[in-house]
Amino acid sequence: MRLVTWNVNSIRTRLDRALAFLDRSQTDVLAIQETKCRDDQFPTAAFEAAGYQVAHFGLSQWNGVAIASRVGLDDVATQFPGQPGFAKVLDDGPDALLDVAPPVEARAIGATCGGVRVWSLYVPHGRALDDPHYTYKLAWLEALRASARTWADAGDAVALTGDWNVIPLDTDVYNAADFAGKTHVSPPERAAFEAFGGAGYTELTRKFLPEEHTYTYWDYQQLAFPRNKGLRIDFCWASPALAGRASGAVIDRDERKGKGASDHVPVIVDLMD
Repeated sequence: MRLVTWNVNSIRTRLDRALAFLDRSQTDVLAIQETKCRDDQFPTAAFEAAGYQVAHFGLSQWNGVAIASRVGLDDVATQFPGQPGFAKVLDDGPDALLDVAPPVEARAIGATCGGVRVWSLYVPHGRALDDPHYTYKLAWLEALRASARTWADAGDAVALTGDWNVIPLDTDVYNAADFAGKTHVSPPERAAFEAFGGAGYTELTRKFLPEEHTYTYWDYQQLAFPRNKGLRIDFCWASPALAGRASGAVIDRDERKGKGASDHVPVIVDLMD
């Protein structure tokens, strides 16, 4: 099985590129993040014409996650157990949501594809260390870790793949000093990311691509891609039942080239039967 994760930064904008990538890469399962559309706006028919079943969860022009599979798509879930929500209004006032459960955002979707439980994940950004979104991010990651531990203990073959919005190592960023005092590199975020290893999972891209300054994201601003000012923030954690089946990983850097590219590139993991 060839499993790919890709933050496409708007599937409707990037549809032609996504379909072309599927064709040339012979991808079996594509986990997509930042679709930026509602369910009724997702180009399901185009994926089906290419031979893929699709599950999508999107509520607005923000966030949005999907899984496209040509090896089966069963038991779809649009959130993991305990997944916290986030309320945009958190303070007292006439519009406060103090007595309303915060809505669960479209950031996680899971499905069983060819015997593997695949989760497409778009981890919250965090915004700033003193922002409520940062606290939400840490709670979100902890809830996911708790569920992931349960799945691993049950012996399930699970892939937690997507845009993690965490830079685990200083060598995963073009210049760590530029991120001092910001999100993505803070000790609590890094600890939350590494906690998946403590839950028994193996991060497959690091296993096969350990080289320093290997990136999956380049901002659109300030010629970041030509200058290779990138970040490594797209990953695939595999449960013990799945990790041993991994045979390789590739970061498709060329997909960042040309007109209309996403700011992220596909991250490819190959799994043996």
